[in-house]
Amino acid sequence: MSHKAGFVSIIGKPNAGKSTLMNALVGEKMSIVTPKAQTTRHRIIGIVNEPEYQIVISDTPGVIKPAYTLQASMMNFVEGSLIDADVILLVTDIQEKYDESDVIEKLRKTDSPVAVLINKIDKSTEAEVKSKIAYWEETLHPQAIFAISALHEHNIAAVMPFILGHLPEHPPYYEKDALTDKNERFFVSEIIREKVFKLYEKEIPYSTEVIITAFKEEAHINRISAEIIVERDSQKNIIIGKGGSMIKKVGTYAREDIEEFLQKKVFLELFVKVIPDWRKKDNYLKRFGYEH
Repeated sequence: MSHKAGFVSIIGKPNAGKSTLMNALVGEKMSIVTPKAQTTRHRIIGIVNEPEYQIVISDTPGVIKPAYTLQASMMNFVEGSLIDADVILLVTDIQEKYDESDVIEKLRKTDSPVAVLINKIDKSTEAEVKSKIAYWEETLHPQAIFAISALHEHNIAAVMPFILGHLPEHPPYYEKDALTDKNERFFVSEIIREKVFKLYEKEIPYSTEVIITAFKEEAHINRISAEIIVERDSQKNIIIGKGGSMIKKVGTYAREDIEEFLQKKVFLELFVKVIPDWRKKDNYLKRFGYEH
């Protein structure tokens, strides 16, 4: 019996709903989802396994014009995912204006089949949806256009036949029980970072990185230590909060989700460390898993 396997790249602007779509397609929470833009910093892979096929789905950082070194590294992940994609899904918010012409140009030139997914249609009228479909047909001439709501999983099922129809015949790229290429430490750090995004305002979430410094597995409990990296002492004070109130909240919410993720009791210790301008320094970016 023939077997299909291939790479599907999800790209789009920040806040288009890429991560929500990724989680809906994979059926697991792979990417962190918050109301804030630019939540995804890495290329995160989720794997859909069935006896006759394997779909390797990449959620990439939102497409932006880089303002500093970290963002340039994030855009490298986007470039990489376009190069090896068998299928490209461009996710676009029904309300957004698409002016990143360089991305449109790359999609026009690619040999990979492209589908445009017009997301968040639950927040629009039928006339707006028809108008946006016409716009994308004219702008990009994609192989398919889907009007979806990733949050409510509306019309997500229709995307799967499109993906399967364009997957090449190939043996599985990963073990058949694999869900992702990332390890548990990565997802634990992402869970903590998600809480920072949800609990703090303005620039704080974008100035932080989370590093797992210890991950000790014992019979009945996992002992985890993590550092929340910030750029300034003032940010450290905000992260900690009055009398440690805020960091305690981060720890409580994160521990609950980590226990659910690992299916095990967790003892979580959080520390805050200041590294001035880490987002602009190649040595720290490399250490934190970003390529430039």
